[in-house]
Amino acid sequence: MATYKKRGFKPKTKVEAQEFEEQESTTAEVFSSLDEGASRTEEWVSKNQNYILGIIGVVAVAVLGYLAYNQFVLKPKEANAANEMYYPQQYFDQALNSTTAKDSLFTLALEGAEGKYGFLDIIEEYSGTKAANLANYSAGMSYLNMNKYQEAIDYLEDFKSDDAILGALAKGGLGDAFMQLDQPSDALGYYEAAFKHSDNEYTTPKFLYKAGVTALEMGNKTKALEYFQRIKDEFSGSQAATSIDAFIGIAKTGA
Repeated sequence: MATYKKRGFKPKTKVEAQEFEEQESTTAEVFSSLDEGASRTEEWVSKNQNYILGIIGVVAVAVLGYLAYNQFVLKPKEANAANEMYYPQQYFDQALNSTTAKDSLFTLALEGAEGKYGFLDIIEEYSGTKAANLANYSAGMSYLNMNKYQEAIDYLEDFKSDDAILGALAKGGLGDAFMQLDQPSDALGYYEAAFKHSDNEYTTPKFLYKAGVTALEMGNKTKALEYFQRIKDEFSGSQAATSIDAFIGIAKTGA
């Protein structure tokens, strides 16, 4: 049985001497193997040095290029796009608050005027920016208000946002557009997505109500009752709850 050998150990028997020699031989082989491995590694690195440096160079250039793109291309593009949004957004806000000439104001918001970009120009010229994404929402809502429902769908579907209000309103707008195109099943799906997008006092009861009414029209009174009851239980102070008891009564009939 092999034992731990202290420094300066001298074997006292032939067996110990043999074990000692075997251990020394094994240690020498290990170090020899490590030396050979290191030599092969150094040889490989030496032969492939240009390749390795090339890979490092490519990675460095890619990283520097990405940083430069963000700093000198993307950031200025974002800033310019945000500035361009100011002009059409004014017309969009005016159209929402106007009782006359709505279509004309929405058209100015969409197409621009006097050399200024509209939402459609921003979407095309500044694709990939936050402003272009927001322009998709505004363009979709503009078309929705102009009763151009397919165009509204096209742009609202391109809008992506985790914002509690805008994200829900965009999905609800898609529901409204599909409802006007007499596609209640699609409309219901978007209304449900809208109230599930976030839980708040404004959009949640609004789209629960629209989902309930749509489900009722489709003959699904069980689902309608579920949505109306939730408005009554959770959002009793909302506008949607004003006449909710009547809708609950209708939904309960035969539900």
